Amino acid sequence: MLKTFPKGGVHPPESKLSANVPIEVLPLPQQVVIPISQHIGAPATPAVAKGDRVLVGQIIAKSSGFVSANIHSSVSGTVASLDPIIDSTGYKRPAVTITVEGDEWVSEIDRTPDLKKEIALSAEEIIAKVNGAGIVGLGGATFPSHVKLSIPKGKKADVLIINGVECEPYLTSDHRLMLEKANELMIGILLLKKALGVERALIGVENNKPDAIRHLKSTAANYKGIEVHALKVKYPQGGEKQLIKSLINREVPSGALPIEVGTVVHNVGTAFAVYEAVQKNKPLIERVVTVTGKNLAKKGNFMVRIGTPISNLIEAAGGIPKDNAKVVNGGPMMGKALSSTEAPVTKGTSGVILFPVKESLRPVMQPACIRCGKCISACPMGLEPYLLIRLSQRKMTERMEEDRILDCMECGSCSFVCPANLPLLDYIRLGKGDVSAMIRARKK
Repeated sequence: MLKTFPKGGVHPPESKLSANVPIEVLPLPQQVVIPISQHIGAPATPAVAKGDRVLVGQIIAKSSGFVSANIHSSVSGTVASLDPIIDSTGYKRPAVTITVEGDEWVSEIDRTPDLKKEIALSAEEIIAKVNGAGIVGLGGATFPSHVKLSIPKGKKADVLIINGVECEPYLTSDHRLMLEKANELMIGILLLKKALGVERALIGVENNKPDAIRHLKSTAANYKGIEVHALKVKYPQGGEKQLIKSLINREVPSGALPIEVGTVVHNVGTAFAVYEAVQKNKPLIERVVTVTGKNLAKKGNFMVRIGTPISNLIEAAGGIPKDNAKVVNGGPMMGKALSSTEAPVTKGTSGVILFPVKESLRPVMQPACIRCGKCISACPMGLEPYLLIRLSQRKMTERMEEDRILDCMECGSCSFVCPANLPLLDYIRLGKGDVSAMIRARKK
């Protein structure tokens, strides 16, 4: 019997339309716009000025704290401006705009396709390399990876978990990476194991990717201490807490991090980026992005330089279909609609989905909740969404905190199953913001 988490979960249509399409390198754009905050934590501080000439891999913004990340140029050219731009959230954010002039890389980056297996660095040196390369969680959370690898005093990890689940419908970038870069992924995992001081690593992959599971198992046989586990297809299997419960049957307490139960979780894309950073001296300047949609002419998975306009990706996939009504950044369950396709690809951009009118309209909301309890049954965190929406509407922040609203992972399972079509997740997000603001004010 396949492993899974016991609490909640739903089964949205998988729609993995681009799963069989190999990764294609997207041509360079004429200009990139690179936000200086592409991670959880403090924004980076610009290290270049207008008119400066930069190379691929050069630092253009330095981390401004422990929970922060360096930003590197993904192209070579001239800095055109350091003005705010509208990013994928729809808000203005500080960014470095670079006019592309050729493709010159900093000399220390190894651009050869040769697989580099030998690990010569110590744990501390590996973490320093990860930090310097600006690597963040590529599964969507964008938490600085060096922070996860820096185990607090008094804590200890005994197992590393690698997230290859990719449970969001439509997205296939991780799937293709597991098929096409398995050896690099394995060496990245060995590097993460050494940085953490653990002997065992578990890769979790949902069972709807049998080709990836077979390939990873055969590849992992050549590397010590790496196991591949097939998991039941159930959303949100890729949530950190759900994946830990599925694989090692440990439950992360409310408000706690995975290290509290002796584990650290990294995405497969992050492990590949760690390989490139440590073994090839290559900072995080590009990533794989799925571009898909039922009416899209050329669904695909593209290796894209950070800062490339999303419109370039859509053009490479055949352009916007005539009946298109919405472009979503990320997956359909947790992603957000774009206000402009000129928003840049960032470190957290896993996919771009184009939805036709029929699939873009919200169902008509019913007058009231009928207390059916479906949202409670679907919640993987054991929350009561029907209650949290009411508390959020009434701005009852202290009660929301008591009822663990901050434990919500924003997976959208509650909204997916609600027969009244209530905007449960929208109000819960608002409530989380109110509670977080209250906690910050309390600390001050």
